[in-house]
Amino acid sequence: MKLAGTARERGALKPLRLRVWDNRQLYLFLLPAIALVIAFNYLPMYGITIAFKDFKPHLGIIDSPWVGLKHFDRFFSMPMFEVVLKNTLLISFYVLIAGFPLPVLLALALNSTTNQRMKKLVQTITYAPHFISIVVVVGMVNIFFSPSMGIVRNLLDMLGVHEGNLGVLMNASSFPHLYVWSGVWQGLGWSSIIYLGALSAVDQSMHEAAIIDGASKFQRVMRIDLPSILPTIVILLILESGTIMNVGFEKAFLMQNSFNISTSEIINTYVYKIGIKEGQYSLSAAIGLFNSGINFIMILVVNQISKRLGQESLW
Repeated sequence: MKLAGTARERGALKPLRLRVWDNRQLYLFLLPAIALVIAFNYLPMYGITIAFKDFKPHLGIIDSPWVGLKHFDRFFSMPMFEVVLKNTLLISFYVLIAGFPLPVLLALALNSTTNQRMKKLVQTITYAPHFISIVVVVGMVNIFFSPSMGIVRNLLDMLGVHEGNLGVLMNASSFPHLYVWSGVWQGLGWSSIIYLGALSAVDQSMHEAAIIDGASKFQRVMRIDLPSILPTIVILLILESGTIMNVGFEKAFLMQNSFNISTSEIINTYVYKIGIKEGQYSLSAAIGLFNSGINFIMILVVNQISKRLGQESLW
């Protein structure tokens, strides 16, 4: 062990170029992945400059004139700015609050059960919705909540409950609930997989010692399982906070109608309408850059809070 430690120390003292050369085969394996990241993630970032230009397709990105922060000022002064920002933040925090803890609870429950047949059945049922496409999920929501022939409408009528002539789909206040809980149903089981993986690494001797000491199953979950996966929970929470503004475009766009537009119009759908439908490329790029900037600030803030509280952090 001492000789191995000394060899590692000698290797760490080598210049960087020699260490790279010693591990050249491993770096060669990395080259395709690095090339893909550069080609598809970094080179396209040059297009962000159109947010600061009056982009004209016939002039191209380079020759289009610079206008500075004109498009940002224009977005901030738009009547829709407050609407899309409020809707995006509301749905994002709703998704985080409703969707983040449930996979943790499901993983803890599945890990604690002794009935393996029931565990496999629950896993199959909760994993299956993940493989249903967004279009199909929205179609199911439309069918179930149809104002005329929907299952939910018929059940409410049988119970003597009437939600109005327009129904749930046409009610603007119902959109966030339909969006969030259909997403929770679709992603609950799949999101629990990483926590089940973390729970599989828990030392079983700790559970055996707790059983000998008379600890109940609930006490073992709270004192052994939950603290063991807490670093994983914190890291995933930080990563989730970095996508707080990235409410799914496809689902929101497909669920939109003229009745719920006041609550369903989010930044991503607004960018699509401004950029693709109206051809205001520079304005849509500015809105998208603003959205990404908020995500970047959020991940910095949450990471710093986690570090100050003595928890895990990304850096």
